[in-house]
Amino acid sequence: MIKDSVFAALELAEARRAERRRFLKLAGAGTAAAGGLALLSACGSDNNNSTSPSPTPTPTPTPTGGVTSDVAILQLALNLEYLEAQFYSFAAFGRSLPEASLTGTVGERGGVTGGRKVAFSDPIIASYAREIAADELAHVNALRAVITSVSAAQVINQPAINIDGGASGAFTFAAQKAGIIGANDTFDPYLDDKNFLLAAYLFEDVGVTAYKGASPLISSAIYLEAAAGILAAEAYHAGLIRAELYRMGTLVPGAADAITKANAISDYRDSLDGVGTTLLPNLNELDEGITKTVSGAQVANIVPADSNAIAYSRTTFQIHNIAYLTKAAATSGGFFPKGTNNSIDSLRSSGNFA
Repeated sequence: MIKDSVFAALELAEARRAERRRFLKLAGAGTAAAGGLALLSACGSDNNNSTSPSPTPTPTPTPTGGVTSDVAILQLALNLEYLEAQFYSFAAFGRSLPEASLTGTVGERGGVTGGRKVAFSDPIIASYAREIAADELAHVNALRAVITSVSAAQVINQPAINIDGGASGAFTFAAQKAGIIGANDTFDPYLDDKNFLLAAYLFEDVGVTAYKGASPLISSAIYLEAAAGILAAEAYHAGLIRAELYRMGTLVPGAADAITKANAISDYRDSLDGVGTTLLPNLNELDEGITKTVSGAQVANIVPADSNAIAYSRTTFQIHNIAYLTKAAATSGGFFPKGTNNSIDSLRSSGNFA
């Protein structure tokens, strides 16, 4: 058993090294300047681009030129923060992020499809939504500031984002594939408290595993400290969303399906990760639902982690698969109908992760 664990750990380490080599090939020579990076460490605290969340989009990669691997990682992180921040801003306040926080020099500037304020029935959940929205905007501004401190020419524009709650929205497509609604039904994340939490759950665990997976690829100690700080904030958010869904599913009359739907979303995310290997047959099990079975009883599962209570990691390729809502090695789709604006996308293979 111990021997198998050692081999599994070695295989994971080799996978990380292989991905790092891909980053270095992209990056070329040179090291990012560290001036002004403390800005990121301190972070803790209608547009109408109508799209379809098809899982087989037409590839439209965005050339970005040579950048360091650390900056490429931050660019990917900024794409994810744009997505989360816009969702929470609309849900909590009914408005987009300020334009000054969205523009850059890399990639095509895209708009947001969908989004509106949630009519929360629970003032506590509404308060959580406002706090998380403020955190995510702070993450956006901090990442933009740190990339600017290295090279203003590498700050990415916000890409086109689909957070629509209608029939052609990315949320509906994901909900149908996860089986939490029927094939002809729609999923509106702004309908009520439960749908808002389920939509937030779809994003939050992905952000945590993304930062966790990127950490071994970061060269600069200052970048690493900064990423760890944002990872911690995202983990707080994710734990809160999981806890609220579990509470709702166990205590709120008529909301027991909050648990089953959250668990189905978790299974769907895992289905987009890819398959395992001989030593790691459960490599695609990088996620867990909000409940688990202990001694025959269903109990809360607030922290999705391995047997050592260590949070899971996802590679940049797996993160793109979930964001694009496809198992294929696509360059756009789902929540990013025209793709993400970063240097990492150009590294994606033409194979299939299924």
